[in-house]
Amino acid sequence: MGKRSALENVLCYILNIRDGGVFSFFMIYILKFGASWILPPGIFILAILGLAACLWKKRNQQRTAGLFAALSLALYLLSIGAVSDRLMGSLERTYEVPAHPEGDVIVMLGGGAIADVQDVDGVGMLAQSPSSRLLTTLRLHRLYNLPILLSGGQVFSDTGSEAEIARRVLLSLGVPDEMIYVETRSLTTGQNARYSAEILRSEGFTHPILVTSAFHLPRSVLNFEKEGVAVTPYPADFWVSGNPQLYLVKFAPNAIALLTNTVYLQEKLRIFVTRHLE
Repeated sequence: MGKRSALENVLCYILNIRDGGVFSFFMIYILKFGASWILPPGIFILAILGLAACLWKKRNQQRTAGLFAALSLALYLLSIGAVSDRLMGSLERTYEVPAHPEGDVIVMLGGGAIADVQDVDGVGMLAQSPSSRLLTTLRLHRLYNLPILLSGGQVFSDTGSEAEIARRVLLSLGVPDEMIYVETRSLTTGQNARYSAEILRSEGFTHPILVTSAFHLPRSVLNFEKEGVAVTPYPADFWVSGNPQLYLVKFAPNAIALLTNTVYLQEKLRIFVTRHLE
């Protein structure tokens, strides 16, 4: 068999999925986009839109059909990455990551724990966001050799004590026990700030570096300000890219984008309540 021409080589590359050719590249994105419409929330968006179309054909049901169509559009917009990148990104960029944070203690806020599951060195583990926060806290501790205050209690009967689980993890990673303070009473961000402020004052700390998820930081800083504590904000656990791009899959409805937009709306509502009603 003779050697293939340059054109044949190019065509084989484009068509050969195993070689990761251009055809494969586009097929991946097309399949991901198509699959999003047969899974929630995409299937629900189509169902609501189909109901709107059926109602539109019936006499005196156009207004109801319009409401369902609007509901479908709203759910679609809340379920796509193109929207969540912009909304969550605007919240996460409230505070920049400081190049050289100055402080005398690192305060990390909890954000959920899972009880009665086996971890490497004990029972119970942190949820995804506080795990990311803890990693940032550990790295800051190793860079600046600062003590750590962990804040977070057991919110529900089937969740773990956030601060105690985080303490166990830090100890297993080599942080000395005398460098760790725990606050286990708080169930809300407001309580995080209130009870942490009590410990900060009793221990003589005056310049805390506050570590929490980037989306959670604006509300957290506001709560600490209400307690008379000025903090150095240190965002962690970013959910979206700092430079988001638009491509086909960003317009496909998915549960992750819906969750991200829901968290954004929750934070905006809670910031309003904290600032004006508490």
